[in-house]
Amino acid sequence: MQTIAPLWLWATFIGIVLVSLFVDFVVLKKQGAHDIGVKEALNWSLVWIALSFLFNGLFWWAVKDSTGSVEMANTKSLEFLTGYLIEKSLAVDNIFVFLLIFTYFAVPTHYQKRVLMIGIIGAIVLRTIMILVGGWLLAEFHWILYVFGAFLIITGVKMWWAAGQEPSLDDNPALKLLRKILPVSKNFDGEKFWTMENGRKIATPLFMVICLVALTDVIFAVDSIPAIFAITSDPFIVLTSNVFAILGLRAMYFLLAAVANKFHLLNYGLAVILVFIGTKMTLIDIYKIPVAVSLGVVVGILAITMLLSLRTAKK
Repeated sequence: MQTIAPLWLWATFIGIVLVSLFVDFVVLKKQGAHDIGVKEALNWSLVWIALSFLFNGLFWWAVKDSTGSVEMANTKSLEFLTGYLIEKSLAVDNIFVFLLIFTYFAVPTHYQKRVLMIGIIGAIVLRTIMILVGGWLLAEFHWILYVFGAFLIITGVKMWWAAGQEPSLDDNPALKLLRKILPVSKNFDGEKFWTMENGRKIATPLFMVICLVALTDVIFAVDSIPAIFAITSDPFIVLTSNVFAILGLRAMYFLLAAVANKFHLLNYGLAVILVFIGTKMTLIDIYKIPVAVSLGVVVGILAITMLLSLRTAKK
């Protein structure tokens, strides 16, 4: 696996992630359990987006400085931006599933923040491992590109057909398995994952929620990571664009949770994006679609879907 990013940029990226997590876990933890309003969620979402764009600017400068090529810097910066938008857009579908889980378990909004914060840590660790493994597989076995491409196309088609259906957790096999393995209390015990009941330590419903959130992220990572590898083979770009999109996931959840009903057609757009990226991956040895074109297609599909959603949303 080869990357164009210099070593100091890797160190800078790790430093930014650690500082961001420190802010999320230490500074915001002092606020305690509280409801996050639309204004607060919007402000934090803008902060994370701005941080991502600033890092992309630093990445552009680093590539230009190390290669001496403005064209190369422009290409790599576009690859980061496209990967970031793909992960960010697919995270929207992830968020709707989180909303379903929280609603099913009737999790109070002031407890949801901690679940999402822990989920972000798990997502970063998990996706780092999956990206490194995926990058190695693609470097060693080129034919896996076709497998990933076909998988994305099939996933996109399935997402399209499932978009209009009412989701439910009643028949979720993971939830049934957890309930068989673990005794679970009927009530929450604050933000605790474990509680004492009749002299024994048992799980709270919040622990069930964190398990389902982690499982959901695994499923969506299987979709999003190959999609970004279709844009670039550089593991640094895949990892950084993925992580920066994840860092803003908590704020984006509370923002979208308030307006979820206004974007009811978004899953159709995400399905089309997956089919497009899968097709791009399967055609890579025949025709390589330019990064700028891929970026334009992703942005165009998202814009059209969101506009149609707003126009047809129930008042």
